[in-house]
Amino acid sequence: MAGDDASYEIKSVQTVRGMEARTMAKWEKEGWEFVTQSQEPLLRTKLTFRRLKPKRPRYLLPAAAGALLLIGIIVAVGVAQEGDDTPEANTPPTNAAVVQSEQPSNKPSEKPSQTTEPSAPATPTPLASTAEQTLTVQNNAELAALLTATDLDYDRIEGFATKYKGRTIEFDGNIADMNNHGDYKTRYDILIGAGNYSATSMPGPNFQFKDVNIVSDLHLTGSNIPDGLGKGNNLHIIARVEGFNRTQGLFFLKPVSTSVR
Repeated sequence: MAGDDASYEIKSVQTVRGMEARTMAKWEKEGWEFVTQSQEPLLRTKLTFRRLKPKRPRYLLPAAAGALLLIGIIVAVGVAQEGDDTPEANTPPTNAAVVQSEQPSNKPSEKPSQTTEPSAPATPTPLASTAEQTLTVQNNAELAALLTATDLDYDRIEGFATKYKGRTIEFDGNIADMNNHGDYKTRYDILIGAGNYSATSMPGPNFQFKDVNIVSDLHLTGSNIPDGLGKGNNLHIIARVEGFNRTQGLFFLKPVSTSVR
């Protein structure tokens, strides 16, 4: 137990309501101590953590001051020695030899000049670009590992979102939760989980479709297009990576194509 005079770092994070235990376990694993929680709008919960600030060793201060003093003395001595050096006398430049060009001949050249025909430009060979290739669990091991992870490793999630921002990913997912976006009646914030829906477990990151309309933004396809969507629906998702909010713990996606499984 730390003393009363201990100094703490304070961190506040937001998580989706119902995911508090998962988020608490993640930050406690990194050395943070849970303090309080409070309910926020839009089905969010604010969690506050703290941990002891590392103490700075006092003996480093005199040592650093001594090192700075020693550097100052060395610099001063070097400047004094440099001022005593006598510059060498300038060596006068040598006269460069001047070569006179030969007088041009009025006689025509005996050998006719040869005209070189321009060669046809080489046709570039098209290269197969992978910049627009959709990432799947079959062709990208990082996505496969991300979707099956049971721990909220924010470093790995943020690294994937940064590396593949703007790229398209395809995977089987589900609607873990959804609620209206602000005061809108037909626009939603949809929490997306990986794999099939489960009320007890949710592997992978907390994906979110933010501020979307089911009809115009989800781009529903397939022969089984329902009249509406809700919590518990299993989906096949193609979406563009937009980024990861470390404070909220949300991985944002922009829907490209969505179908009900």
